Amino acid sequence: MKDRYDVLVIGAGPAGSIAAKTAAEKGLDVLLIEKRQEIGDPVRCAEGVNKEYLKKHVEIDKRWICADLKGSYIFSPNGTKIEMAEEISGGEVGYVLERKVFDRALAEQAAAAGAEVRVKTRATGLIIEDDFVKGARLMHLGKEYEVRAGIVIGADGVESKVGRWAGIDTALKPVDIETCAQYLIAGADVNQEYCEFYIGSEIAPGGYVWVFPKGEGKANVGIGIIGSKMGKFKPRPVDYLDKFLQNRFPDARVVEMVFGGVPVSGSIEKTSVNGLMLVGDAARQSDPITGGGILNAMDAGKLAGEAAYEAISAGDVSLEKLEEVYEKKWRATVGHDIDMSLIVKNCFINLTDADLDSLAYSLKDVKFERMSLLDLLQALFRANKKLLWDLRVLFKDAAKEVIKSKT
Repeated sequence: MKDRYDVLVIGAGPAGSIAAKTAAEKGLDVLLIEKRQEIGDPVRCAEGVNKEYLKKHVEIDKRWICADLKGSYIFSPNGTKIEMAEEISGGEVGYVLERKVFDRALAEQAAAAGAEVRVKTRATGLIIEDDFVKGARLMHLGKEYEVRAGIVIGADGVESKVGRWAGIDTALKPVDIETCAQYLIAGADVNQEYCEFYIGSEIAPGGYVWVFPKGEGKANVGIGIIGSKMGKFKPRPVDYLDKFLQNRFPDARVVEMVFGGVPVSGSIEKTSVNGLMLVGDAARQSDPITGGGILNAMDAGKLAGEAAYEAISAGDVSLEKLEEVYEKKWRATVGHDIDMSLIVKNCFINLTDADLDSLAYSLKDVKFERMSLLDLLQALFRANKKLLWDLRVLFKDAAKEVIKSKT
C-alpha cells in the first residue's frame, strides 16, 4: 500500500465501488478499502432494484440476477391485495440481485478502471490537519498504515464511523431507523414473478414484511420495524418474522439469516467537510419509506467520484468547493426524492389498520400500469381526505411533473 493517493474510499459497497470506479476512470489514483474479507458478504438488504435505474450505471450481467419481476403485491392488514406493475412499484422492484456476486462485480469494475482494492483493511481514524481531512489511519493484516489522500470518501454504511470522526452529526433517533431481520428461505412455494409486501400493526408495526423471490423455491423474507414502535416489553422484529413465516411459509427451511439497521431519517444537515464526502447509508441516503438504498448509493457514488475529480483538478477540496460540486448536486436529485419519501413515511406510520384497509380497498381494482403519481394520489385522497392535507407537498410536486411533461 502506498502512503499517498488522490482519493481514498472507505467501504466497498455499491456507493464506494461506484465512487472509486468513477474517480479512477477520470485518471485519479484511487484506493478502495473494505474491512471485511469478502466484498458483498454478509448481505444486508432484500436485494431488489429497479431495472432501468440500474442500467444507468452498469451493463446487466445475468450472473447477478436471481429473479426478473413483473411487479409487486401489497397486502393490507385484512388481506386486501393490491397488484402493482413493475413500472410503478418503486425503486426496489425489477430485478432481485445476488448481492454477493453483484457487489464484488462492482469492486472488480473499480479495479479494472485503475483503482487499487484492499480487503481486510479497516480505517481506525482520520488524519485531520488545519481543519482539513488529509487521509486516514488504516489497519491491514495486523499492520498499521497512514495513508494520505486529496479526498476521503466515507462509504462505510449505516454504522459509519468516518462521518463521526469528521465531526458530521449522523446520529439517528428511534423514529429514524428501522431494525431489520431477514431470512433466506428454501423449499417454499414462492411466486417467482412478484415480490410481496405486508403491512399492519399485527404484522410489522410502523414497517412492513417483504418477500423477494430468488429462484428455485428460494426467497428473501424480511421485516423492518421503526424504532419508535419498539419497546422493552414488545416483541422483537425477529419474533414478528417467525410468526409471519409460520403462517405464510410453514414448510420453508431457513438457510441464512441476517440482522441490522437501516436509516430512514431523510436528508441530514451536511455530508461534507473540508477534504471529505459521505455517500450511501453513511450519508443517510436510503429511501425513508422502503429503506432501500442501492440505487441512491450508486447515484451518490457517481456524483462523489465526479466531485472528487473536479475538486482535485481545481486544487480546492474545501467544504465550499465540495458543497458546489457534490452536496448541491445530490440534494437536487437523490435528496429531493428522499425528502418527498420522508413526507409519505411520516404520514403513513400514523395510519391505523382501518385506514390502511380503507386505502387498499379503494385501490384494489385500479390498473396501476397506466397510473401516474398524480392519479395515485387522487385515488388515495378519495379514500382518506386527510391525506390531501398531509401529502399536499407531494400533490403539488406531482402536478408540476405533469405540467412539465406536457410543455
